[in-house]
Amino acid sequence: MIVQFIIFLLAIGFFVYLTLSVRKKKKKPSEEPLTINYKELLQEHVAFYKALSDDEKVAFEKRVQHFLATTTITGAGTNVEDLDRVLIGASAVIPIFAFSDWEYVNLSEVLLYPETFNESFEQQGGGRNILGMVGTGVMNNTMILSKHALREGFSNKTDKSNTAIHEFVHLIDKTDGATDGVPEILLQHKYVMPWLKLMHENIKEIRADKSDINPYASTNQQEFFAVAAEYFFERPQLMKTKHPELYAMLEKIFRKPIDGKDLK
Repeated sequence: MIVQFIIFLLAIGFFVYLTLSVRKKKKKPSEEPLTINYKELLQEHVAFYKALSDDEKVAFEKRVQHFLATTTITGAGTNVEDLDRVLIGASAVIPIFAFSDWEYVNLSEVLLYPETFNESFEQQGGGRNILGMVGTGVMNNTMILSKHALREGFSNKTDKSNTAIHEFVHLIDKTDGATDGVPEILLQHKYVMPWLKLMHENIKEIRADKSDINPYASTNQQEFFAVAAEYFFERPQLMKTKHPELYAMLEKIFRKPIDGKDLK
């Protein structure tokens, strides 16, 4: 028995040694700056980046680099090209650029499909009308994006839509435990009721066909938040003109850390 016990202890010790050795060998995410090619792609395709100051561009590049180094991007029926990686990284950073320590703790992989898909994530057959989705259940911590929709979101300069930003806003909304259109992790408690009131006023206008906001926003609170965020980042000046109160509230959420604090 004593011999068996000693062998058992040695086996545990060897297992621990191997585990620690493997962990030590794991590479940390690369902190190398973005390549010249990636910077050129940002400058050419991402209006949000182009509008930043030189110092802000450097900060944005570092955030994109960190996201790409810590998040797996996998093509499913399509190749993941440099442009796709840059646009996914930019979509992740744009909504949380004001919050320097933000991490997408609820995302580990982005699956890139060539075109639309259905609720079963199938790329063939009927019902393929989904452009992007934040996974749940067995697909938890996974985002699925249509490659075509991803690129269209950054190539069309006159619309108010961006599928990838829409899905990352859902992830932000989900961070507090409930995807309900109220991003409590970014929105101080005293603003929750005004935000809810504003959402429902706008949803009512959309349903009465008295708003230029995408009708899909009237589906529910979480879709209103994501669609309004698309509008806010894609056409900020237009939203400021047509929806000043909504624009001001979204600025509180996305661009102005509450009480001067950099929220996480």
